[in-house]
Amino acid sequence: MILGLDISTSITGATVLDKDGKVFCNYAFDFRNKRYFPTMFHKANHIKGMLLDMQAECYFQKIYIEQSLQAFRPGLSSAKTLLTLSKFNGIVSWVCWDTLGITPEYLAAPTARKMCDIKVPRGTKAKQAVLKHVIDNEDGFVVEYTRNGNPKPETYDRADSLVVARAGYSLWKKNSKS
Repeated sequence: MILGLDISTSITGATVLDKDGKVFCNYAFDFRNKRYFPTMFHKANHIKGMLLDMQAECYFQKIYIEQSLQAFRPGLSSAKTLLTLSKFNGIVSWVCWDTLGITPEYLAAPTARKMCDIKVPRGTKAKQAVLKHVIDNEDGFVVEYTRNGNPKPETYDRADSLVVARAGYSLWKKNSKS
């Protein structure tokens, strides 16, 4: 099975694909409640527990993680945010290795989208384009909406993790043939 992760300190998406590329499970871990998750270590410990629970049902062959942003871009994320995300990405990567014994591989978001034939039109946010693609192409992908008719925030993270898992699955299949 393939595990795809979209790591964030607020909501982390996780998708597991079986050996045939079918979605086995698609989760979001919501860390926005500061009372339950006051530090990134509490968040990482929760992910560790979820990985152990998943390991009871799945044998992971590969783990693919969306690579954290590598450069500051004005108007998007501050340098402090990029540093925090990179630290958390590293901690979760280590948790994957320590808990499951698998060294994760990293995929840049644009690369994963390209591998899944997702095009982001100019002026459109990537997360919206990804969600539209997933809704249009993935049977059984459930979208929950807010009372205002917008997708709940965790939906985007679940969709992103699915794209990472799909791209990782393609790489895994390609590499296992050669």
